[in-house]
Order: sequence, then structure tokens, then C-alpha cells
Amino acid sequence: MLKARCSARAAACERGFTLIEIMVVVVILGILAGLVVPRIVDRADDARLAKVRMQLASLASTVKLYRLDNSRYPTTAQGLRALVQPPELEPRPAAWREGGYLEGGQIPVDPWGAPFIYVSPAPDGRPFDLVSLGADGQDGGDGIDQDISVWDAQ
Repeated sequence: MLKARCSARAAACERGFTLIEIMVVVVILGILAGLVVPRIVDRADDARLAKVRMQLASLASTVKLYRLDNSRYPTTAQGLRALVQPPELEPRPAAWREGGYLEGGQIPVDPWGAPFIYVSPAPDGRPFDLVSLGADGQDGGDGIDQDISVWDAQ
């Protein structure tokens, strides 16, 4: 009698999943993936947009700090390079900060790997403008491809 119980238990322990049970699990996982993956992909784009806005705000603050030290913004020709090394083009800064204005001596790129565009004075009359061309790296665009200005980000 004891042997009968053990062999019945052993058979129950060795029993695996049926094909139907496995198919049900695969279908459930497929449905969950179909619902969750698009939301995660959209979040990556949202994160890049948030990052570019933070980068633009940080760069704008750095450009303003340059102006405080030197009584003027870097020119378009001097560009953002004036934040990491003293400009050789006129007008030369009077009190350029030793070591530069950006930590690590590197000008950041936008989340899509493209350089920011710096213009001073800006065409709209503002003292300067900083722009990311978005995911497509070209003028204009919609959604994730649209251009983002420092003034839009604020």
C-alpha cells in the first residue's frame, strides 16, 4: 500500500504541462507584450524630449554666465566652442573663465547625437537662440522630428 502511494506521487511529480497550457501562457504573454511594448517605446521618445529641454536650459544658463563674465554673448561665429576654449575671433572675451564654462571641456550633443545650433543675436530679436533639430536632424518637422528652441523649452 505504501508503494502504491509513492508511485502515485512520483507520477504526479513527473507530470509536465500539456500543450494547451503552454499555448494559453504564450497567448497571454503575447497580449501583454502587445499592450506594454508600445507604451515603453513612447516613453523613450518622451525621455529624449525631456532630456533635450534640460540640456537647452543648462546651455542657456552657461551662455548667460559667459555674458556675466565678459559683458557679451559669444557671437554666432564663436559659437558654443567659446564655452570650452577662449575664442580667437573678435570680439575676444575680457574675462574668460580659466578652465571654461562646461565641465569636462565637452560641448554636449542632443539626445539624437547632433550638435546644438547656436545663433547670436537671434533672428527674432532675442540675444541668442539655441536649437535642437529633433530626431530627424533637419529643419522643421512634426512630433519627435520638430525643432526645439531654448525659448520653447522654458
